[in-house]
Amino acid sequence: MKKQKILVVSDTHKMHVNFDLVLEKEKPFDVLFHAGDVEGREWEIEYGSGCPSYVVAGNNDFFGQLPPEVEIKMGPHKIFMTHGHHYFVSMTLDHLKREARARGADIVIFGHTHKPCLKFEEDMIIMNPGSLTYPRQENRLPSYIVLEMDEEGKVEGEIRYV
Repeated sequence: MKKQKILVVSDTHKMHVNFDLVLEKEKPFDVLFHAGDVEGREWEIEYGSGCPSYVVAGNNDFFGQLPPEVEIKMGPHKIFMTHGHHYFVSMTLDHLKREARARGADIVIFGHTHKPCLKFEEDMIIMNPGSLTYPRQENRLPSYIVLEMDEEGKVEGEIRYV
């Protein structure tokens, strides 16, 4: 059974040394999601990945043309991605989860906190890949998420470190 490999990154903040390392380590993959704060380097994300890429604007993406949010269908899932700062994710995930449910999304991708998380809840998968440039979690290792989705839509994932 063919699985789709999905790379999820965030908060690269103009510095793509670790992003380039992750690309080389994880290729090939089928889809790339970047949850914001690229700071004008979105073209590198889109062209460097060699696959369909989705990038949203973060709180430091002032001058680009990036959308603030993205909603897409993948298999039986609806994915909602936002940087997260408009949903107060540094304090609680409640607002973000409520918005995702209102949009009919069952997979939520966000960034902003620079702290990785991957939660498989009853009705929703919530993930933040952390930051490849300025990690803030206890071990301070640059992080990202790799997901695999099979043909029936079963999703597995893990947080990985550079």
